[in-house]
Amino acid sequence: SGQRYFDESDVRLMMGGAPEKRSTLVYCRVSSAGQKDDLESQIKAMESYCLSSGICVDEWIKEVGGGMNFKRKQFLALLDRIQRGEVEKLLIAHKDRLVRFGFDLLEHLAQENGCEIIVVNQESLSPEQEMVEDLLAIVHTFSCRLYGVRKYKKQIKEDFPNSKEPKDLLT
Repeated sequence: SGQRYFDESDVRLMMGGAPEKRSTLVYCRVSSAGQKDDLESQIKAMESYCLSSGICVDEWIKEVGGGMNFKRKQFLALLDRIQRGEVEKLLIAHKDRLVRFGFDLLEHLAQENGCEIIVVNQESLSPEQEMVEDLLAIVHTFSCRLYGVRKYKKQIKEDFPNSKEPKDLLT
């Protein structure tokens, strides 16, 4: 009929070779070093889930960093691997363990590269509850940034002596 059909593996092979074996990964993250115990609990819960579901995990990725920080080292390496088609399945405890915002975009990119993201603890929230959760996450993130700025109050005053910032911002 003069037409040819190619699937994803054919395209990847032509573009430099597809990985021989695609991996199943588990990604666990907490926001701060003070939450190391929470990270261990998250890992144990994911181990339990994988064991009970019969999922063979090739690699466990642990990371400490904020969910709104898109420059996390392990996170970026994970995205690169997904884009190269090396990841078949990615398991996460909650959507916000991967990213605070933009999960749908990442899920779409993963699907386009043949990766299935499995969210173990799917919460079904109403649109109003989801919006409240998002707003609380934004307020929390920016209040933490403000607190971080306060730690450098003296340095800021030295670097910008003529600055006319509101006094209540840095006090």
